[in-house]
Amino acid sequence: MNSPVATHHFQPLDRTPAQGGEPMRVPALLPGTPGRAVVDTTWGTIQPIQLHPDVRTVGELEVIEQLRSGLPLIDTRRPAAFAAGTIPGARSLPHTELGERIGELDPMAPAILFCNGPQCAATPNAIRLLIDRGYPALALRYYRGGMHDWVTLGLPIAPGASSRASH
Repeated sequence: MNSPVATHHFQPLDRTPAQGGEPMRVPALLPGTPGRAVVDTTWGTIQPIQLHPDVRTVGELEVIEQLRSGLPLIDTRRPAAFAAGTIPGARSLPHTELGERIGELDPMAPAILFCNGPQCAATPNAIRLLIDRGYPALALRYYRGGMHDWVTLGLPIAPGASSRASH
């Protein structure tokens, strides 16, 4: 017997930079201090853990296994953010270009999508668009921690190479 999926409607938690300036959207490594980063926690709208009943939310270990398996890891941030630094092995498919580039994803190869982290709406918006256009939700994974958690855990980053998301 199938249990009904509980749905909750949470109020978004919007945050703005405490300093009144432009937020630092990606953690910055501190020069000369290996393994230390500065994190700006004052921007964005905190996103839910579960975006859709059929889209699994994953953590860093699943991301690492995805890369080891040769399956797609998709960075949904804008090209400049991707070029500045991403998870090694990730491919760029900006949420702003997804409508035109949806054919670059293979629904037979489960893809993990990520952006800047729990306060970034790029990946939730991308996943919503994909599902609205008929892409199978079961083929999508959401790495909610994104660059924020990846960097703060001391995991490696690399400049993003210009590429398309095709697998």
